[in-house]
Amino acid sequence: MKTFGGPIVFLDRNDINTDEIIPARYLNESSRGALRPFLLEDLKLPGFSPRGLDGKAALVTRANFGCGSSREHAPWALEMNGINIVVAESFARIFRQNTYNCGMLAVELPARAIDRIFAEFAGSDAALTVNMEDALLTFKGSGRERREPFALTSFERALIEAGGWVNYAETRY
Repeated sequence: MKTFGGPIVFLDRNDINTDEIIPARYLNESSRGALRPFLLEDLKLPGFSPRGLDGKAALVTRANFGCGSSREHAPWALEMNGINIVVAESFARIFRQNTYNCGMLAVELPARAIDRIFAEFAGSDAALTVNMEDALLTFKGSGRERREPFALTSFERALIEAGGWVNYAETRY
């Protein structure tokens, strides 16, 4: 199974939509890899630059991440940039499922936990490790450490273990 986590990018805003994740003008690209340079290109957020995504593997944000249209290109663009886990208070339902369909993690934590993570780690070189067996996230940075349990359904776990929907379906149908 894939290892999840790594250096974190923090996006401190609710309602980041799929057009901000990958603008619609790039949806005609012929491969997933072609989406790579355009991730979060149109996101307007103080202090944020898409150039700051290099080397990041985890994204922490607020509520309703991935709202808007139901394009699967949004998780593809994250994946092509090395981001394999998104942690948020909540996700748009279709975005969340598309993330698992790609074999990536979309983990929901309570608002209080997200607030603490931002307060303790945003603005630092924080990293996230994921213990799938114990369903535990560990955030580290600036001499601090915070652990947060998370939950997955058995189907989500099966998709992750298979590496996404296509691999899951190939072994079962």
